[in-house]
Amino acid sequence: MVHVADLVQEWMRLDQDQITRSEIEALSAENNVAELEERLSMRLSFGTAGLRARMGAGFARLNSLTIIQTSQGLAEYLLSNFPNTSTAGVVIGYDARHNSKKFAQLAASVFESKGITVWLYKDLVHTPLIPYAVKKRAAAAGIMVTGSHNPAQDNGYKVYLFNGCQINSPHDALIAASILRNLEPKVWRLDGGPLRNLISVDRGYYDSIFQQLRFDGGVAPGHSVSFVYTPMHGVGLAHMTTMVHKTGLDGTMKVVELQAEPDPEFSTVRYPNPEEDGALDLAKKTADDEGYSLILANDPDADRFAAAEKVDGVWHQFSGDQVGILLAHRIFTQLSPGDEDDIMLTTAVSSQMLSSMAQAEGFTVRETLTGFKWLGTIAKDLERKGKNVHFAYEEALGYMFPEVVHDKDGIAAAMVFIWACRAWGSPWGKLQELYQRYGYFATRNTYWRSPSVQQTQTVFQRLRDGEQPFPSRICQRRVKRWRDLTTGYDSAKEDHVPDLPVSASSQMITAWLEGSNTDDGIRFTVRASGTEPKIKIYLECRSREKESASDGAMEVLGWLKREWFNDRELQIEEKFANV
Repeated sequence: MVHVADLVQEWMRLDQDQITRSEIEALSAENNVAELEERLSMRLSFGTAGLRARMGAGFARLNSLTIIQTSQGLAEYLLSNFPNTSTAGVVIGYDARHNSKKFAQLAASVFESKGITVWLYKDLVHTPLIPYAVKKRAAAAGIMVTGSHNPAQDNGYKVYLFNGCQINSPHDALIAASILRNLEPKVWRLDGGPLRNLISVDRGYYDSIFQQLRFDGGVAPGHSVSFVYTPMHGVGLAHMTTMVHKTGLDGTMKVVELQAEPDPEFSTVRYPNPEEDGALDLAKKTADDEGYSLILANDPDADRFAAAEKVDGVWHQFSGDQVGILLAHRIFTQLSPGDEDDIMLTTAVSSQMLSSMAQAEGFTVRETLTGFKWLGTIAKDLERKGKNVHFAYEEALGYMFPEVVHDKDGIAAAMVFIWACRAWGSPWGKLQELYQRYGYFATRNTYWRSPSVQQTQTVFQRLRDGEQPFPSRICQRRVKRWRDLTTGYDSAKEDHVPDLPVSASSQMITAWLEGSNTDDGIRFTVRASGTEPKIKIYLECRSREKESASDGAMEVLGWLKREWFNDRELQIEEKFANV
């Protein structure tokens, strides 16, 4: 085992950033061995879309050195595998977080030093502009320096390949290996060279959203629209303002002033994530004070979108599934009826309501694993086969319009939503209509914070060590189907091999339960988060009646809490429910 003094010496040899050098020097002077070991003994793991971690000194944190090392490994991988990398170049953007611009400049210098053309945004941008620019410029790759909706002390390094999609396997593992072969920093500068091109937002991005709205005359008279908007201390306001003007909606948007400008401290919210309890409190106060009944929100890098509506004096915050269903139905109304080549995508943990809509209306829905690295890549694959992929979403407030980008886009989602409100009148009222048509789908999503990877593995192994090959009954309901994407088992398949990709390094089990005398059945998925120390459960009950759907979901979730997750090592964190 490497001694901590050797790790400190190696850090001091490599790091040229005085701020992070001083951090390690101070910890060493204090003889804070535990903190030094935590920061230096492990390396950041390059995986889901790239890197996301706490900023600070150490190989396990995000800092100038780890940004340079990551960029060197990525550059070498691109040069070795994609012959036109030097001329096609890479697109780089950054948000308003602490160090984002600095990290972007350091990354740009690394790529320039390798002879790779760099297209660097000269101002703050939101994340969807990276995949858009990669597609528009036919670049070899794109990098966005953003911590998305993470706390203020975090940041990230998000990577897109030439197809405009987030990196996926096997590229992620191969890039990670390339990083480990390129740890010695070769260049350390912020200033630009002859291969650096400063770029601005391409107006074509806004045009593509404008086309997505499809001004088809389907707007009911009398439905004026006005709303409160919050960019959650991020970079979304400039883009929303541009689109509001472009669509002739000037004067309809009231901005939450205390959250309007970029603020890397996110000073008015505990977490800058619209899903979190309390995140929209200031927007609700603004709406109440000013007489508005509709709220639209983006997360700080504006790739996610959230909405809330006040109905009969009560605020209803739409879940990600509910917004996804509303947007999907809006897009469906613009399609030719009954064309099976018209496809929408969703994930294995999102609501089954989209599939019910598709079955009733004659279009096709495909299910993927969680994350837009899967949704974007599979959409591209289907398009190459001549299919028409119109929309994709996942329950975590992510919505993709492939005609704009093959990734989630909070600005595009906000504009499609607000334009549709002119036809719907009340989005909450429209949602109730859809429930009446397609059935009620009550979701109860809950998280348990796990103290360690080992504890998480223990929990999942305990689930697998019971009745074989899977439990016959759960909460007195017969288990109709059991799918384990960790071990590679699906009881519904004749050969028991799942259609979805299997990964022994990730934990994911899904069960389908029979209906009761009041509901039509339950599906739930238990999975370990790939980005947080959490075990997540996504549970949904379907029924023709709202109350029985909700009751069925609560009954089974309560049983699972008592029988499966009654573990003192786990800390429960409830997420708001829908229906």
